[in-house]
Amino acid sequence: MTAPIAARDVAAAAGALLVLSTVVSVVGTVIVPRKSGSRLTRLVASGVNGIFGLIVRPVPSYRWRDRILAGQAAVILLGQLAVWLISFYVGYALLIWPVTGSIGTAFGSVGPALWTFGSSNTHGLFETAILDTAAMAGLITVTLQIAYLPALYAAFNRRENEIALLNSRAGSPSWGPELLARTHYALGSGTSTLDTLPGFYNEWERWASDLPLVWFRSPSYEASWVTALLAVLDSAALYLSLCPQAAPDVPARLCLRSGMMCFSEVARSMGMKVPAEPAPHAVISLTYAEFLDAVGRLREVDFPIEREPEAAWPHFVGWRVNYEQAAYAIAAAIDAVPALWSGPRRRPAEPMPPLRPRPGVPFP
Repeated sequence: MTAPIAARDVAAAAGALLVLSTVVSVVGTVIVPRKSGSRLTRLVASGVNGIFGLIVRPVPSYRWRDRILAGQAAVILLGQLAVWLISFYVGYALLIWPVTGSIGTAFGSVGPALWTFGSSNTHGLFETAILDTAAMAGLITVTLQIAYLPALYAAFNRRENEIALLNSRAGSPSWGPELLARTHYALGSGTSTLDTLPGFYNEWERWASDLPLVWFRSPSYEASWVTALLAVLDSAALYLSLCPQAAPDVPARLCLRSGMMCFSEVARSMGMKVPAEPAPHAVISLTYAEFLDAVGRLREVDFPIEREPEAAWPHFVGWRVNYEQAAYAIAAAIDAVPALWSGPRRRPAEPMPPLRPRPGVPFP
């Protein structure tokens, strides 16, 4: 049974809309030099994340979950490419359906054109033009995705270089108080290196301004971009709260501001409802007892504390309330390593303190 011409015309209009939306998605994702996602790419990411969530749900070990989730970003990229090509396939087939004998003939003509180049089974100028356009769309889409990968992995390498360097300062998994303690202890040299923190915070201010690749996991299961940035922000907030005179005020504040914006933008791009500014009387999930544990760690290395914990606590809360909610939500969504002060996970897990050498080894 042949479909009425009116139905085929409606299908052709739908096909044109599908092709146009796919072009917008491709261009916005791999060409436009700004954050410009599309419903199509978000749908792919949501679908892949849901599948991986089901796969790792019965896995009790975080280390094994991390190994499985390491392929998540790659599957998102491949799924994105597949959905683009399938969308072009369906869209162009609907577009030429009015000038072909049947919908089967339309799909049969678009297939060779899209997966190779051109089709010898075409009749008429319109059908030939559409099929040649489909061929170019498929070729350009695959080429752009391939060309996009070097830039993507160059950004990943830049991110991981800074995280690897952070591990020697903040431990693995990273923890803000550990960063301050080790920087002051300076490998047991007897000479504090707290004077290097202004430059360190400047570097992480720039790092946070370059929005990280959310679903790309670090090579080590003990590392994550979320816990790394959270540790840096916590160290800055802790330093400003406990040592208002000695702390590098401007670099620490700028680093905090850049990190807050990074967490907030990433959380909103993932569909999380995170307020742009905290409520006037908002509180944090971190407890005062956990804060005292951090102060105790600093006192172990004779860190020069200027303000008593009771007086420093409100200041620390005032800083952390700006980024804690977004950081915790992202860490739970990507199942980041359960580092200290990084919030709860979907699967309950004991927080992992930073690894330290045995007593007697000259390293904090």
